[in-house]
Amino acid sequence: MLKIYGVYKSRATRSLWLMEELGAPFELVPVLQAYKLQDPSAADARLNTRSPEFLAINPMGSIPTIEDDGLVLNESLAQTIHVAKKHGGPLAPKDAAEEALTLQWTLFAATSIETDALKISMANAEGRLATEAGQQEAKALARILSRPFGVLEKHFAAHDYALGDRFTVADINLGEIVRYAQAYQPLFDAHPKTAAWLSRIQSRPAFKAMWEKRLAEVE
Repeated sequence: MLKIYGVYKSRATRSLWLMEELGAPFELVPVLQAYKLQDPSAADARLNTRSPEFLAINPMGSIPTIEDDGLVLNESLAQTIHVAKKHGGPLAPKDAAEEALTLQWTLFAATSIETDALKISMANAEGRLATEAGQQEAKALARILSRPFGVLEKHFAAHDYALGDRFTVADINLGEIVRYAQAYQPLFDAHPKTAAWLSRIQSRPAFKAMWEKRLAEVE
């Protein structure tokens, strides 16, 4: 059985959303981010990203990690593509061209969107978006993100999903990165087709089920 190391309040949402979509069994091994613990090295500390037993699996000490029939993958965006391909069906690329496009959208999101979108997410989580300084920070980040969001806007003006006319793992990878910027509404107001796509994929029952578990998670 597939094993996922991590918690819902982490990048593990990518893999966990996919598993909800597939309806496939898996084991979740809770591994908490070390920075959330007062002393992650304490003898009674919860299993965390600095625990020796977890570092033996993932030397980078990041979550999520998956184990699948002896294969260990420590990068969440690779995990989703691997699992989707292994299970097959409409979520997986149907041919070499779709696999290339899945990789392209995944890498585009990771290299052109994630860093700045995460800064917006962190500003929101820390309450800074409620301040004038935080709004100015988000506005500056939105200006940087306007270029890759412009690419998305052009694409979603002509297509419902990343690969065209059906929802796939490419939408999960791309959507879970675009979501980081969701707290700054003006960016999405300026890109309505992208906003509509994100709303469409987040309206899926599997995303809602995953998100409910994330909200209910006790750290």
